[in-house]
Amino acid sequence: MDKSELRKRRIAYFSMEIGIDSKIHTYSGGLGVLAADTIRSSADLNVPMVAVTLLYKKGYFRQKLDMQGNQQELSDEWNPKEFLQLLPNKVKVTIENKDVFIQAWEYRVQGIGGHFIPIIFLDTDIDENSDYFRSLTYYLYGGDQKYRFFQEIIFGIGGVRMLKELEYAQINRYHMNEGHSSLLTLELLKEKKKEKEPVWDIGGVRKLCVFTTHTPVPAGMDKFPYDLVSQALGEFIPLNFLKEIGGKDELNMTLLALNLSHYENGVAKEHGKVSREMFPGYHIDSITNGVHSATWVCDSFGKLYDKYIPGWKNESFSLRYALHIPKDEIWNAHQEAKANLIDYVNKEINAGLDTQTFTIGFARRATAYKRADLVFYDYKRLMNISNNTGKIQFIFAGKAHPRDEHGKELIKKIINLSQQLKNQIKIVYLQNYDIELAKILISGVDLWLNTPRKPLEASGTSGMKAAHNGIPSLSILDGWWIEGCIEGLTGWAIGQAQEAESSDKDNANSLYDKLEHTVVPMFYRNQENWVSIMRHAIAINGSFFNTHRMVLQYALNAYLD
Repeated sequence: MDKSELRKRRIAYFSMEIGIDSKIHTYSGGLGVLAADTIRSSADLNVPMVAVTLLYKKGYFRQKLDMQGNQQELSDEWNPKEFLQLLPNKVKVTIENKDVFIQAWEYRVQGIGGHFIPIIFLDTDIDENSDYFRSLTYYLYGGDQKYRFFQEIIFGIGGVRMLKELEYAQINRYHMNEGHSSLLTLELLKEKKKEKEPVWDIGGVRKLCVFTTHTPVPAGMDKFPYDLVSQALGEFIPLNFLKEIGGKDELNMTLLALNLSHYENGVAKEHGKVSREMFPGYHIDSITNGVHSATWVCDSFGKLYDKYIPGWKNESFSLRYALHIPKDEIWNAHQEAKANLIDYVNKEINAGLDTQTFTIGFARRATAYKRADLVFYDYKRLMNISNNTGKIQFIFAGKAHPRDEHGKELIKKIINLSQQLKNQIKIVYLQNYDIELAKILISGVDLWLNTPRKPLEASGTSGMKAAHNGIPSLSILDGWWIEGCIEGLTGWAIGQAQEAESSDKDNANSLYDKLEHTVVPMFYRNQENWVSIMRHAIAINGSFFNTHRMVLQYALNAYLD
């Protein structure tokens, strides 16, 4: 890239994971996929951005499930030489009084109009480093607390230094996508200190920084004991000063980012409110997440949009014109996507699913608060609905974090139920959920189910992807669905909006009531109304819950001076 092109880049987007391609194993789930969609839309919209992340040569993990539902975590190693370009530049950071050298790889995300966004992958696996320091960019969310903090030094401090080394000289916004990268603020403070001795120029750094939080509970935020911070960073920043801006008792990466950013936001309206309650006195705005429309629309719907809404790929707002697409063509496009999904599932696990049966999809990280098993709370009632109202089949997917035993038990529970209920309701759990499987699944089911424990869903984006393919949601009113649900028009709500917290029993009964009295009867006996809801899911939710709209909001609210 020539230097004049580098000088145009004014926004540095830092994300600990970026899921740009299922073959590049630098993501675990929603945060990384959202980051990639943000970058794609920025490329389409000619936003002058450069992105920074870590390389993770050994990835996250590849999931294998046995017949009992036990999750095995297999190696997920990949070869960056197949996808990325190694750059000649190197920088170093100091950890435990030792120099750690960092090299960089580049991947270019091409936009529709020819503009591209470079992603810089930081890598410590080089000869100059000890074996331990070489390993720091091996694993996504791996290792102990020390390993994680060292990674965040490389990411935040090393990331700023690498951008300077690569001559990205005009960066005037550093966008921290979650708190993992907030050590970059310390590097910026040090730079400003050289210019304005002896003052710490907090105001100057705030002008440069933007922070997006994705966490609705304090327990989900990165925090590190100051003993570890001092051991790792030494006198990089005086400890008393760091405690003023990063937390009195431990270094809270979210608090550090909040104190050193001029603009902060949550990822849905409700999440912004929850974040303000967690951090009183901070003006935390909200920009609701989206998805990259052209990436997540399946082939059959893409052809339909090309026919009736030309230009939709770069003007996602125009999906509102889906209301004019003939209903029979929407139904036929869906049947094509559904056949693709059912064929895939049957080939993978010989499940015996069929295209005529009402198919419900659920694919999330397997963890307790997402309640993948809520639909089986009273499985006898569920069987009664399937036997007497209309046949139902389920497709589940999702990984549990290697240290999340509750999440692993959820997977086992669903797979055991699938064997127990196989003569009544077909239930499958697909292994190794990734981007490619997500594209098949979210476009091919008839209904998207989401049952998080309220108020723990910051946003969620899987239902947005489904909506782009005409798939309505049946979901808890939390995260984005509070904004996206128009009852009986774009989908259906589980529970009541005014509920502050979730009750398993009440939510399950609401879920069964909707399935039994509204959703399943409409699917089987009123196709006209069902396809009308599909059209509105596209026209209302698809046209708004996309990253083109989201990136434009960031540009107006956070990036522009």
